[in-house]
Amino acid sequence: MALRSNKRRTFTVLAGAVSVALVAAACGGGGGNSGNNAASSGADSRGPITYVQGKDNSNLLAPQAARWNAAHPNEKVTVKEQSDKADQQHDDLVQHFQAKDPSYDVVSVDVVWTAEFAAKGWLTPLKDKFTLPTTGFLAPTVKAATYNKTLYAAPTSSDGAMLYYRTDLVKTPPKTFDEMWSMCSIAKKNGMDCYAGQFAKYEGGTCNATEWMNAYGAKVVDDAGKPTVDSPEAAKGLQALADHYKNGDIPKQAITYQEEQSRAAFQDGKLLFLRNWPYVYNLASTDKSSKVKGKFAVAPLPGVSGPGTSTLGGHMAAISAYSKHKATALDFLKFLTSPEEQKTNMEKGSLAPVLESIYADQELVKKYPYLPVLKTSIENAVSRPVTPFYPGVTNAIQENFYAAMQGQKSAQQAVKDMQAAMQAAAGG
Repeated sequence: MALRSNKRRTFTVLAGAVSVALVAAACGGGGGNSGNNAASSGADSRGPITYVQGKDNSNLLAPQAARWNAAHPNEKVTVKEQSDKADQQHDDLVQHFQAKDPSYDVVSVDVVWTAEFAAKGWLTPLKDKFTLPTTGFLAPTVKAATYNKTLYAAPTSSDGAMLYYRTDLVKTPPKTFDEMWSMCSIAKKNGMDCYAGQFAKYEGGTCNATEWMNAYGAKVVDDAGKPTVDSPEAAKGLQALADHYKNGDIPKQAITYQEEQSRAAFQDGKLLFLRNWPYVYNLASTDKSSKVKGKFAVAPLPGVSGPGTSTLGGHMAAISAYSKHKATALDFLKFLTSPEEQKTNMEKGSLAPVLESIYADQELVKKYPYLPVLKTSIENAVSRPVTPFYPGVTNAIQENFYAAMQGQKSAQQAVKDMQAAMQAAAGG
């Protein structure tokens, strides 16, 4: 979560975000051929570059740029900061890619954007002269950066969901859904709600819905990106959510929860179990208003017969096909993924490292006890659907899981409608 700082920022800020319809990212301009031709140019060229990333609430970028610039006075990086809204960040990148803008050298991309941008030819493949060593990286982060068996981005931060639970009320965390639901009686005895995640109709809802479907053995899309969500397994996952929302194990207000609303409920002592990201740990431990200090711990998400499957989160850095200084850009990717930068990002910004070695650092584990659980979460995580048509796919998931959870349509109908909407987004 963001750390506050009064230090004045010295890097360039991108004023405002450009609004472009999400569907434009899944069709239209900037075709693959022109991008692939552009990707081969400037391979040996060095010089000043720009790094484009979403809003920096943790004050990581300015010090990071200063460290790079001190070591590379002739190849300085200028940071351009976008909006803090993921969809606006996405649309801004699309607009500049379509314009073949060379001023966007290195860009930060969400894990689910890689396939879309790579399919359009907007990213430089990290092979041959651009080979980026990935030894020591957590395997799921590399897989998420790969499209059609080619690496297109450098994982820079990861994320995995964990189960927060009250240690004063639950001595041993549940490993299965049935175990967790059976403990809801503890919540009732203590006048609190049992379980919540993020069930509002937004991207976090996609993360939660796919986790439940994956846990029951579903595959939302196959390895080729073809929709396969219309399955008994996917329906079982949505049905479980709907059933436990209906019977009150999941509180009614959870249908409005995003990350912060659910964190507040847990910190206020209103929840026994919470599914959320690692940033909650520090806040629940240090916020003056937290009622659960010293009374909670984390465990892997539960599943059907054992630990469940988290949605893989995180960001990557990619080289624009239109960059004129790709040799410098490649070195910048290596800098961002270096152990020193990864450790700094972990300590200063609570960003989950992509390198296995950081999780074995006993000094860090002592300071951040959740690291071993987070590593397990990431190692077993599954990315959201890997497809060039992601904007349409996530919308299909959000609309239909939300309706099924509230009982507005059956789980079976929801996965059928999901499948149809995904196929339509892919153009057939």
